[in-house]
Amino acid sequence: MFKRDITYEDFDGEKITESFYFNLNRSELIELEVGYKDGLAEAMQRIIKAKDNKTLIAEFKRIILMSYGVKSDDGKRFIKNDTLREEFSQTAAYDSLFMELATNENSAADFVNGIIPKGFVEEMQKAAQNGSSPSPPAVVPPEPNKV
Repeated sequence: MFKRDITYEDFDGEKITESFYFNLNRSELIELEVGYKDGLAEAMQRIIKAKDNKTLIAEFKRIILMSYGVKSDDGKRFIKNDTLREEFSQTAAYDSLFMELATNENSAADFVNGIIPKGFVEEMQKAAQNGSSPSPPAVVPPEPNKV
């Protein structure tokens, strides 16, 4: 789980710093990977090569919103649903985060690496070597500041 403090100006003009949580679990990462013919990394590289900025931004937005959620009070669940995603996407905090990640390659890489479970990439690489799993998804996003 990745906790991100975001400072933004709300719609009343107040400057606020708030903590938000993001996470992709193993099953979500595998779904992303196998959702593309040649895997997520290859699909993103094709999009970049074709200079398809519209698709690149859509995928980047999808990853941010797919990873957004709210931690339960007891810490046993990370709640994610369409209502929470829609509500978050309508905030100035989302806008601030999206613009930072879309214009700062290092922030984008830190974000993507932060939402992936520790040890997942190594686990997937080991499984792929044994022939028992799809190849691991990309852990560093395409160069968003070149969109």
